[in-house]
Amino acid sequence: MGAMVTSPPLKAIGLISGGLDSALAAGLLKEMGVELHGLNFSTGFCKVDHRRAINDPREDPERLRNPALRVGAMLGFPVEILDVAAAYLEVVRNPRYGYGANVNPCIDCRIFMLHKAREVMEAEGADLVFTGEVLGQRPMSQYRKALDTVERDTGLEGRLLRPLSARFLEPTLPERDGRLDRRRLLSIQGKSRRPQIALARQLGINEYEQPSGGCCFLADPNYARRFRDLVNSAGTVAITSEDTTLLKVGRHFRVSPTVKLVTGRNEGESGYLERFARGRWTLTPVGRAGTFALGLGEPDQAQFQVMAGIVARYSRHRDRDLVDVQIARGDTLQILSVTPASDELVDSLLV
Repeated sequence: MGAMVTSPPLKAIGLISGGLDSALAAGLLKEMGVELHGLNFSTGFCKVDHRRAINDPREDPERLRNPALRVGAMLGFPVEILDVAAAYLEVVRNPRYGYGANVNPCIDCRIFMLHKAREVMEAEGADLVFTGEVLGQRPMSQYRKALDTVERDTGLEGRLLRPLSARFLEPTLPERDGRLDRRRLLSIQGKSRRPQIALARQLGINEYEQPSGGCCFLADPNYARRFRDLVNSAGTVAITSEDTTLLKVGRHFRVSPTVKLVTGRNEGESGYLERFARGRWTLTPVGRAGTFALGLGEPDQAQFQVMAGIVARYSRHRDRDLVDVQIARGDTLQILSVTPASDELVDSLLV
């Protein structure tokens, strides 16, 4: 008799956010003997990444660990981080399928990431791409038509597995040919997290990020308001990655259609804003008795007065009648003695 030939294990490329659903999808497939390779995308809009960049000493370092890497370490499979920020900005500026409630291009985001995953799948000779998506969990991107659209637009027909809701969806190629046991895949749907929490206990998964909508700036109403203000001022074509980064930091004041002031809310944010000072106006209370601020655009003298008043309002000398504020850019410098801005003015200009 000849030696028995065993087929190699299935290999799957997974989108790993570090949240509960993607961790469960990975844990379920690993239990089924599938070889896993995780991908985590650095888009430039992750709140955890931003908090790490601010380097606030008050932060718990444990909370700043990349949650996807934590999942990979917990379940014993590699997770690769891909920096896609430059290409992803184009998705944010021009989403084919539009935005969600804020400026979250959820369907386009999923298509973008799955295109990248497909490239890795083909390069690695893998069999599948998998995600932690749950049918009916999110109104924009996880209803049946959206799931089918994503599968079609990424060219992953038959190769895109959603293990948590697979029994509601068309079987993938490995399910059809018997290499993946469809009976062990799940039929979770809807917004309730109870089935996932029960499965997490069963799989021994006890560390995971909270639902990922709270981790993305694009789904944040405050960020969305600033983004729309920027679009109204500059148009989407003119928006740069530095522009979108600055939207994450501090307080933003729209002084005119072309002039804006950004002030740090604490020492960490002020230090972060200083990294963007080159070529921009900077405003600080004389003696550094308060916030650091950036002036964006080309203010006239009346607008400088307004901006300096806001900076004075957030200085340690806000109770004085007059506060000296230094305005500088390159070799240009002036000091204005201004009355701190009123709460009413601050509220009217705050974006």
